[in-house]
Amino acid sequence: MNIKHSYNINLAPILNVSRRGFLKGVGAGALVLSIGLPKIAKADGAPKYAGDGMPHGLREDPKLFIAIGPDGVVTLNNIRAEMGQGNRTGMAIVVADELEADWSKIKVIQAVGHEEKYGNRDTDGSRSMRQHFVVWRRMGAAARMMLESAAAAQWGVPVSEVHAANHEVIHKSGKKLSYGALATAAASQPAPSSIKLKDPKNFRYIGTGKVNSIDGMAMTTGAAIYGQDARMDGMVYAMVARPPVHFGKMVDYDASATLKVPGVLKVIVIEPTPPPALFLPKGGVAVIATNTWAAMQGRDVLKVNWDDGEHKVYSSDTYKAELMAAVREPGLVVRTLGDADGALKSAAKRYEGEYYAPLISHTPMEPPAALAKVADGKAEIWACVQGPEAAVGFVAARLGLKPEDVTVHQTFLGGGFGRKSQTDFCVEAAYLSKEMNGTPVKVVFGREDDIMADYYHTVSAERLEAGVDGSGKVVAYRHRSAAPSLFALFMPDPKHESHIEKGMGLVDVPFEIPNMSIENPEAVAHTRIGWFRSVSNIPHAFAVQSFINEMAVAEGRDHKDFLLQMIGSDRKLNPLKDMNDTWNYGEDPALYVYDTARMKAVIERVAKEAGWGRKMPKGEGLGLAAHKSFVSYNAAVVHVKVGSDGRLTIPRVDMAIDCGPAVNPDRVRSQLEGAAVMGVSIATLGEITFVDGHVQQKNFDSYKLTRMDETPRETHVHIMAAPTWDMPLGGVGEPGLPPIIPALANAIFAATGKRIRELPIRNQLMA
Repeated sequence: MNIKHSYNINLAPILNVSRRGFLKGVGAGALVLSIGLPKIAKADGAPKYAGDGMPHGLREDPKLFIAIGPDGVVTLNNIRAEMGQGNRTGMAIVVADELEADWSKIKVIQAVGHEEKYGNRDTDGSRSMRQHFVVWRRMGAAARMMLESAAAAQWGVPVSEVHAANHEVIHKSGKKLSYGALATAAASQPAPSSIKLKDPKNFRYIGTGKVNSIDGMAMTTGAAIYGQDARMDGMVYAMVARPPVHFGKMVDYDASATLKVPGVLKVIVIEPTPPPALFLPKGGVAVIATNTWAAMQGRDVLKVNWDDGEHKVYSSDTYKAELMAAVREPGLVVRTLGDADGALKSAAKRYEGEYYAPLISHTPMEPPAALAKVADGKAEIWACVQGPEAAVGFVAARLGLKPEDVTVHQTFLGGGFGRKSQTDFCVEAAYLSKEMNGTPVKVVFGREDDIMADYYHTVSAERLEAGVDGSGKVVAYRHRSAAPSLFALFMPDPKHESHIEKGMGLVDVPFEIPNMSIENPEAVAHTRIGWFRSVSNIPHAFAVQSFINEMAVAEGRDHKDFLLQMIGSDRKLNPLKDMNDTWNYGEDPALYVYDTARMKAVIERVAKEAGWGRKMPKGEGLGLAAHKSFVSYNAAVVHVKVGSDGRLTIPRVDMAIDCGPAVNPDRVRSQLEGAAVMGVSIATLGEITFVDGHVQQKNFDSYKLTRMDETPRETHVHIMAAPTWDMPLGGVGEPGLPPIIPALANAIFAATGKRIRELPIRNQLMA
C-alpha cells in the first residue's frame, strides 16, 4: 500500500517499522543489538532501581533495539508515544550517552504495535523515563562494550586496552576505528553478561541540557506526521454520530437526506460495545464520504432516533448536590490512624472545608484520528494513539482477528493528556474498513466530537475536618472524597475510587497527625470517566492544600510554616500499611513511599525563589501549595493581581521540583511551564456540565481554555539537584499540575479575602 506524506524525509519525520523492517532498514553489515531486557536488568554493575515496581514496564520477553549501519548512523527503535513531552529525545539522550555516540549520528524510529509484543506501551503515568532509564542505559552500555570487544579482537589486544569515545573505539596506542567500520564485526559479538555503566561524572548528554530535540525540526516545519495527517491511496473518510447520552442506543435512523449530499458514499451502523467495556466505541451511525466536509455535512442532516436510557436523568447540578451530601456522611474507611472521631470531639478548635471540582475535558490540540485498512484477514492502522498494544487487542477482539494480524503504527500525537490512551477511534476505523470491504477508512473527530465524546476527568466532592489542640498543633484529621472512578470503564461501576486514585493525594498525605481517618463515600458514574493528566491528584491536591491554607489563616500562622509543621519530622512513610484496602500494589511500593524531607526541601526552595513573606500591594497576593505525585515532589508559589473589576492576572509562577535525577532539564522546565498554563486554565475555566444526560459544551465557544493574555507572565522552574544518579527517577509530565490550582486559589484569597472552594473560578472574583 502507498502511504502518502507531504514532507521532506530529510526532516526526520516519525517512521514506524516492524522488527523485520528494522533489521532490513539498517543495511547489510550492520550491528543490530537485540537483547532481552530481563537479561540486561539482571546484569551487574548498575543501580538496582529501575521503576516503580515494573523494572521495565514491559512483558516478560520484550526487546528493544539499537542498530548501527556501515555509515555509522545509530538507529534507535522507540516504544513510547511522542505527544510533546519529548520522550524520543529522552531515550536518545540516555542510549547515546552510554553508547558514546555522536549526537549528530542518532536517528529515532517508532516501533509498531504489536508484532514484537513489546508489552505495555501505553504512554501515561509519567513513566517513560522513570521506568526505562536504567534499561536504556544498560542497552547503550551493552552496545558500546560489543563495539569495544570487536575492536580489541580485530587488533588482537586485550579489551582492557581499548575504550569507546565519541563514535570511535580507541586503542591506548592511539589507533582508532569508527563505529561504522566495526558494525559487521560487532554484530557477531555476544551480548555482555555483565554491564559496565559510565560514571555519571562523565555524562556528555544526560543531565546536561546540551542537546537539541530529535524531532524539533520536523515539528516546527510541519514535517512531523500526526494522526490527522495520515493518507492512503483510495481512502475514504468517516464522521460518526454517537449516542449523546451515556449507555444510550440508536432506535432507528433516516439517511435519505444524507445520501443526497455530494461525496457521501454510504451509511454504516456501529453496534455499541456492551458494558462495562466502555473504553470501546459508544456505537452510532457512521457517514462514509470521499472527503471530511462531505462526511460532516452528511452527518449534520442525518436523522437519528436515540433511546437515552437510564442516564437521561443525569444533570450536573443535581449530581453535585448528591456528591456534597455523600461527603457529609461517613463513608468507606480506607485509612485510619488513632481515633479521629474522638480527637475531633475533644479538640480545642475544629475546622472544616468543602470543595468541589467539576468534570473537565482533555481537548488536546489534535483531536483523535485513525486510518485503518482491513483486508485479507489483516488490519493495519495509523493513529495518534497513546497505547498501540491496547489498540491491537481491542481491534482484534472486535473484528475477530488474531492479535498478530493487527498492526498499529503510532504517529506523533498533537497532545494526549490521557484521552488517546482510549482506543475507541482506532476500533471504529478498523470496523468501518472491514464493512467497506477493505477500503481504507479514516475516522476523523471534529472538535465537537472530541468534547462531546470524551472520557472526562472525574467530578469530585471533598470534605475535610481537622482538630487543633491548645498549642496550635493539628491532632485530628478527616478527609472524605467522593468521585466516580475511571475503573467504571473496566468493570461494573465500583462506586468507589480505585486503589490507584486513592493513592493520589488522598490516603498518602504526609502529615504527622496522630489521629486520622480517610473515607471514600460512594459515587456513581453517569458518563465515561477516563485518565487525565495528573488524574485524581488534581481534586485531592486542590482540597488538601486549600484546607491547609484556611487553617493557617484561621490560626494566624504563616502558611508555609504551618504546612511544614503538619508534615513534621523527616521520615519515610508508607501509608499502605495504614490502609483498609487489600489490593496488591505491586512488588515494589516505591510509587507510594513518601520522603517528607524531600517535600519540605521543595517547599523551602520555592518559597525562597518566590520571595515568600514579602509585603504585597493591595489587590495582590502570593499562594503556596505542594504535592507529591508519580514519585516527584513539587511545590508552587503563584503571584496574582486582582483588579477592582475582578480581572485576574498572574505576573509570576515559581515551581520547584524534585524528580530525582533530571535526564533532560530543558524538557523538565517545559513540562512544568506547560503544567502552569494548564493548571490556570482548569482552575479558572474548565467545566463540563450535563443536563438531562446531555453534555452542554460542544466547542471552544462554550468549553473555554486560557488565552495567551491570561497565562502567567513569567514561569520560573527550579530543579532540585539529585544527590546521586542511583536514586529512583520521578515523573515530569504530570506532577507539575496538581499544586498550581490550590496555589492559585490561595493567592486569590491573599489578594482579595475571597475563598475559592469550587472550581472553576470564572466569575467568582467579580465585585
